Amino acid sequence: MRSPRIKTKRRLDAHDIEEIFARFERLAPEPRGELDYINHFTLLVAVVLSAQATDAGVNKATRPLFQVADTPEKMVALGEEGLISYIRTIGLYRNKAKNVIALSRMLIDEHGGKVPRDREALERLPGVGRKTANVVLNTAFDEPTIAVDTHLFRVANRTGLAPGKTPLDVEQKLNRVVPEQYKRRAHHWLILHGRYICKARKPECPRCPINDICLFPDKTGLGAAPADEPAAATGSLAS
Repeated sequence: MRSPRIKTKRRLDAHDIEEIFARFERLAPEPRGELDYINHFTLLVAVVLSAQATDAGVNKATRPLFQVADTPEKMVALGEEGLISYIRTIGLYRNKAKNVIALSRMLIDEHGGKVPRDREALERLPGVGRKTANVVLNTAFDEPTIAVDTHLFRVANRTGLAPGKTPLDVEQKLNRVVPEQYKRRAHHWLILHGRYICKARKPECPRCPINDICLFPDKTGLGAAPADEPAAATGSLAS
């Protein structure tokens, strides 16, 4: 990922950052991710499958899958080829199927079939990296972790909230600057904001609830709508 350049030396201060998250909270007090899941195991599988794929595409595949394989034991019994029959519409499905079956076996062998509440243990599972571990820790266990995907990376750099050259840079800066009371929900707010409002090619700045704080120098179409207009959908910040 490449950082969008901010053409000003100004930086957001603590008051600005507090206000950004206070506004997000008013619009979506309890934001939710958009992957469908039944339990901690199906959440983990859905996140692994979502790499380089859309949440909508993953949900379409996992809806029937999770009806027959919602535990590691059932997933192993389904087998790699059986799993592929459900997820072949998802990109990189063969490698993902291999990882899901392998992580299911590891959960059975090393964790009693349960998803561990431990970053190191999660990242040892096949197909699980730092971002996936952060999503699982946050969504399943309410840990105040921040998962940096493409959308969040863009928002953090474009707004000036946490500029960084790599996802890890951005994550570490966000952990330093986001007020504690907002950390548990921060990554959902920022991902949804990037997905629906602060889009890569054409950000919808008139609909943005923080356009008066954001440092992005190339804002589009301001004046078409009030900056504080809610743009909410199912637990998110936009429709």
